[in-house]
Amino acid sequence: MSPRREKLTSPQTRIALARGNRPVQHLQPVPEPVDTEAARALFRAQRRNAVRTVTLLGSVLFGLSGAFALFPTLGDIRVAGVPVSWLLLTVASYPSLFGLALWHVWSAERLEDRAEAVAREGAGGRSTRSDEPTPRDDGTS
Repeated sequence: MSPRREKLTSPQTRIALARGNRPVQHLQPVPEPVDTEAARALFRAQRRNAVRTVTLLGSVLFGLSGAFALFPTLGDIRVAGVPVSWLLLTVASYPSLFGLALWHVWSAERLEDRAEAVAREGAGGRSTRSDEPTPRDDGTS
């Protein structure tokens, strides 16, 4: 008779099996079918915003390269022993890229806020957010 087989499992596997299958509570609700067109409109607006941002990014990066090609003297001019072309690449480009990123995030959030406001107006002006003021019950709004 052969020896009895033993089942070996990781301690983490035992913990996961003991936990069981609990539904995940932190998932966002699935949008209703009526929200589909609004979501598509928001997606189109954010895609236009992204194209605008990438165009500006290309303008900054290729514009600097073009400026160095058109004005080769920028490599000859020195400030504190450093060529102006290097200063433009290091000192001017990174803050402008950071500013462009901030502008993109700000405009994307503005588009989302605008889409949310339109959705609230379409739902009869009622808001489900708890941080917004609610109309008073004394008949005045």
